[in-house]
Amino acid sequence: MPSERYRWETLEALKGSSKGQLSYSRDWLLRGEVSAERGGDPPPTRGAWTPLPASPGNENLSLLETDHEVHLMVLPSKVTEVEGCIWMYEEVHRLKGKEGLRQRQEQQEQVVRAVSDMASEQLKRFDELKELKQHQEYQDLQEVMEKSSREAQGQQEKLKEEHRHRAKILNLKLREAEQQRQRQEELERLRKEEEVLQLNQQIDPNYRHKDLPRIDLSGFSNRGNQICGLVSGLIRTTSERGFPTQVDVANTERALQEMRGLISSMQQAIATALEEKRKREEEEERERQKELQKQEQLKAQTPVPAQHPRGKEQKEGLQVKAEESTMQWYQQLQDASDQCVASFSGLTDCKDNQVKNIRMDLQKAASIPVSQISSIAGSQLREIFDKINNLLSGKSVQSGGRTVSVTQHPQGLDFVYYKLAEKFVKQGEEEVASHHEAAFPIAVVASGIWELHPRVGDLILAHLHKKCPYSVPFYPAFKEGTPIEEYQRILGYQVKDSKVEQQDNFLKRMSGMIRLYAAIIQLRWPYGNKQVIHPHGLGHGWRWLAQMLNMEPLSDVTATLLFDFLEVCGNALMKHYQVQFWKMLLLIREDYFHRIEAITISGQMGSLMRLKQFLEKCLQRKEIPLPKGYLPSSFWRS
Repeated sequence: MPSERYRWETLEALKGSSKGQLSYSRDWLLRGEVSAERGGDPPPTRGAWTPLPASPGNENLSLLETDHEVHLMVLPSKVTEVEGCIWMYEEVHRLKGKEGLRQRQEQQEQVVRAVSDMASEQLKRFDELKELKQHQEYQDLQEVMEKSSREAQGQQEKLKEEHRHRAKILNLKLREAEQQRQRQEELERLRKEEEVLQLNQQIDPNYRHKDLPRIDLSGFSNRGNQICGLVSGLIRTTSERGFPTQVDVANTERALQEMRGLISSMQQAIATALEEKRKREEEEERERQKELQKQEQLKAQTPVPAQHPRGKEQKEGLQVKAEESTMQWYQQLQDASDQCVASFSGLTDCKDNQVKNIRMDLQKAASIPVSQISSIAGSQLREIFDKINNLLSGKSVQSGGRTVSVTQHPQGLDFVYYKLAEKFVKQGEEEVASHHEAAFPIAVVASGIWELHPRVGDLILAHLHKKCPYSVPFYPAFKEGTPIEEYQRILGYQVKDSKVEQQDNFLKRMSGMIRLYAAIIQLRWPYGNKQVIHPHGLGHGWRWLAQMLNMEPLSDVTATLLFDFLEVCGNALMKHYQVQFWKMLLLIREDYFHRIEAITISGQMGSLMRLKQFLEKCLQRKEIPLPKGYLPSSFWRS
């Protein structure tokens, strides 16, 4: 260590000094050196130790130590004093040297520590500088890499943008080309459909050729209406998809060709009939001439010309229009509905706030109870019935925390009649369409109100026929000049923003209203007058079913409505008409079902299969089960 080196340097320096050249012996007195040097007396005998006289520094020199033993002696006072002083001086210098050596050693250790700390600090600083330099180099390298990455990414984004731009331009061109193609196909399809409909106008079932009053063209008319039905189905399908497919175009082309062929066949039939008429007339003329000759020859009475029997030909196919009496009944109901609307125009058109509040309260009082009808207990259903009956009877009822009565306005009763009937039909269109079992509690309340307030029943039928013409039954014919969208509305479709509702939703609404109608004709309010006949009973259901089977079927619609009607009302009709009803079912399965099947396309086979399975199951078991949700007698005791 450095301190050790400094110690040896100090000792070497002391050794070279004058003091260091002297030789001392601590036990020289014991060896007689004092007497020899002074020529004096021999050393004193050993005895008790005599302490040295008090002098500065002699307090630490009480004993004399040797390598052998401690000798206590009594020395002359002068010698003792000198020796003590020398001893003290040596001891003090030894202690000072020791202390100085310790201090220098500490200084050297401090220097060494300082140097070591400085070296450590420098090494640490060097490491930090090295690490900082490495970090800086890493950052520089990272910045270079990031810059390169950004440049590459920018180049890539530029290429992507160019690609997207080119793809966008290409897609626009492709879309424009596709839209152009679709427009051309749509225009071609519309042209063909319009041509089909226009050609169908030439085949009027009541058409009679002026020269052939007895020729029957109803067969051509029936087939023309079937083709129009197929075209209407294609129109709905195309409207749902938004554009025609190749299959649609091909089907339309086939329908057009068939319609043209049908017109050609009809014209050929007319030409053939005209030719036959001409030949008959010529034959008749020849016979007449012969008779005239006989008359002249025999001078007899003019004989009666020979009669050629012409039995009335049987119509081929079924009707395409409802019976005249049915259409008159339908029109009477619509006229009554229009008159009812006109009767409360003062209430609906008034701008007075008080009248507006009355109108709103009356509409809520009529609509809310009907919307609350569901598969609830009979006692709660009776409360709803009483509330509606009281309102129609002019009594005050509570609605929304307010007292409401039809007597608040002179036109209030007509307004409530109309809104109540409208709400019943709307429940069939929405609630029954989604929950089939809801048809029965709604129907039983409607039947009871109908029995007590017949005008409500007429308005229910008017609303039902307007929203679902198939409940008449009535197939509205297309009239030349009628827009396609308006014709779709007449058929019962909902058209919003030039978009016709999907076929599934249309069938669902029609099904709900037919189910409600089928429930109404078989149910009566259990607390009403038993002696009064049902205001619109099973006889109307039998009439509806018979007229449906006498008309040409419509694709998808006829199968759906027959199934819904028979499932709801079939059990009641079976019990009432018995054998006649089973004959009706056999007619449907053996004859009418095949007519429906002939016009049903592949995508509409679901409703046809449901009807087929229902018919086969019922005919096999000789029984029609009660419909789901039918109200048992225990319902009214709850």
